Amino acid sequence: MNAAGPTPLPAPAADALAGRVILVTGAHGGLGAAAAKACAAAGATVVLLGRRVPKLGRVYDAIKATGPEPALYPLDLAGADPADYETLAAKVAGELGGLHGVLHCAADFPGLAPLEATPPDVFVRSLHVNLTAPWLLTQACLPWLRRSGDSAVVFVTDDPARVGGAYWGPYGLAKQALAALVAQLHAETDTGPVRISGLQPGPMRTDLRARAYADEARLRVPGPEAWAPACVHLLSAAGADRRGRVWAPESP
Repeated sequence: MNAAGPTPLPAPAADALAGRVILVTGAHGGLGAAAAKACAAAGATVVLLGRRVPKLGRVYDAIKATGPEPALYPLDLAGADPADYETLAAKVAGELGGLHGVLHCAADFPGLAPLEATPPDVFVRSLHVNLTAPWLLTQACLPWLRRSGDSAVVFVTDDPARVGGAYWGPYGLAKQALAALVAQLHAETDTGPVRISGLQPGPMRTDLRARAYADEARLRVPGPEAWAPACVHLLSAAGADRRGRVWAPESP
């Protein structure tokens, strides 16, 4: 993508997610926070999941000031197990009247390094947060998503041509596998009410990107808000046009 930024996306309708309960992981991060705010602006009740409570609180306050009151769910994906995810899904659906979407924005990127030099615990954590945990959480949420009728799971991926190269480590491996997960899970659920898709945003100003491109002029790339409309689109009924695909909005 060039410095001009992504191809403009159509603004979501103000009621695109009205009446829907959307769970956003990594909701205190760059894209997670921007997407959570956009989902709330589109009418959703947003569940903010993340491990950094003060940052989650700031996103909560920003959303509450302008839209439906969100819910907070502090959780560290690295330390959670399948029982934690099952409890989460049941609690969200039970207390908020259903679950209509899951947006996986949580990511763990320890920085560029040779695989051989990556400590085993760092490798396992990153692989888990970026791949295993999103799947286990999705597995726990699927029964509740089906009960809600039209619903969606959106996995945030990364450019395989970039992260499949040298030094991207467990993050790169996990993101490539996540795109394969989208295809496989869609093949198994394509006739049901739960839509599976992926979002491959272009470069954006986040702390994660800064770890890989420390010398980059940050204003050369757009902020994560540029990609929030795509998140809303995929989570809404209109996202049926991208079902089973990993969508890179700059080249729809």
